[in-house]
Amino acid sequence: MLRQISSPHAAVETHQLDSLGWDDSRDTNPAFAQQVLVVDDSRMQRRLLSTSLRKWGYEVLEASSGAEGLALCEKHNVSLILSDWMMPGMTGPEFCRVFRSLGRDDYGYFILLTSKGSSDEIAEGLNSGADDFLTKPVNSGELRARLRSGERILKMQAALVDKNEIVNAALTRIETLYDALNYDLSEARHLQQSLVRETDTQFPEGRVVLNLTPSGHVGGDLVGQFRVNDRQIGLFSLDVSGHGVTSALMTARLAGYLSGLTPSQNMALERCGDGGFSARDPADTVSDLNELLLRELTTEHYFTIALSIVDLTSGLMRTVQAGHPHPVLQRRGHPPVLLGEGGMPVGLIPEAPYTSFETQLMPGDRLVLHSDGITEAEDPNGNMLEEEGFDAMLDAARNLDGQATVGHLLDALRAYTGASEFEDDVSALIFDYKGPVV
Repeated sequence: MLRQISSPHAAVETHQLDSLGWDDSRDTNPAFAQQVLVVDDSRMQRRLLSTSLRKWGYEVLEASSGAEGLALCEKHNVSLILSDWMMPGMTGPEFCRVFRSLGRDDYGYFILLTSKGSSDEIAEGLNSGADDFLTKPVNSGELRARLRSGERILKMQAALVDKNEIVNAALTRIETLYDALNYDLSEARHLQQSLVRETDTQFPEGRVVLNLTPSGHVGGDLVGQFRVNDRQIGLFSLDVSGHGVTSALMTARLAGYLSGLTPSQNMALERCGDGGFSARDPADTVSDLNELLLRELTTEHYFTIALSIVDLTSGLMRTVQAGHPHPVLQRRGHPPVLLGEGGMPVGLIPEAPYTSFETQLMPGDRLVLHSDGITEAEDPNGNMLEEEGFDAMLDAARNLDGQATVGHLLDALRAYTGASEFEDDVSALIFDYKGPVV
């Protein structure tokens, strides 16, 4: 028996417990102690439920109304709630609805006790936020089973919260790493832009304007110019395969081989007997770069290049095209002309053949070297711009100076693609030849 019977009321309660199958001797050593809130306007019903709940190892709170139950929920970490449906002032579903709106961090499993059983009434209870139902009078075994079901759900919810905390902590660490990487990539972009030291170079015989617009933080394109001597300049546009950091690193190394700041390391130059420098044949320069790439750089990357040496006095230009888009020659009063015949990219096969060709520049001519990020740009329907579309853009900007032409090309390309950011790196070199100084 539970206790000594000292009053007629206690005898009645004990008789009702026994008649409903309540055996309070079970589970007296549980491995948990969750708080259960019992809400019922009937004191006897609360005692019937609370007595066995305590025997089963639960910590029990009692409330005689929904309002009193809400006050207890705000003060205590209640995980399981047993609430009568019909109560004065606030019904069980109303109580459940307000309980769900409290904004608790953890979940509370809510069981409605009711003599109702129609589908409409069950739907009302579920819509209020209840998790389960028990029909009154409550059977002990059924209540215990429903509580265990609620415990399983609460344990799964707690485990999910723990895993979410782990995920959130991991996401925080990833976000921190991403911010650091993003900062490093932004700095790398600035460093790569510094490879194009002078974007607008003017001299008596002409003007060179450069543009480099990576598709991401860093890219594989590079355009540049260097002084050979008082009469000659070098112009180049190259594109390393792929995108991202590895392509950018390879681009930076190639920039060193074509730098005007250190002529002794520039592979396009050779030292003369008087201590000065003269230009090598561009085809020989690219052949040496091909062998160097295959011999010393263990990488799957390759690159394309158009390299020109221009004699500013005579206007004679010698060019090699190695898999790069065709250089474009614009002559006043004539449509744009594509120069070169293609050639093999650099770094694919040993001893690849490269051949230079000559072009006679006339005063007023414009030379354009560019990457395939322009000609292979696609409109929203997937149609490529190609050489014809690029020629039309150049033709529309023929009377603009080099800087204005670059701005026109970028605006026209964004209008064509319908995007503010390009899918591929975009680079261009514009050389306006004025002719020799008289």
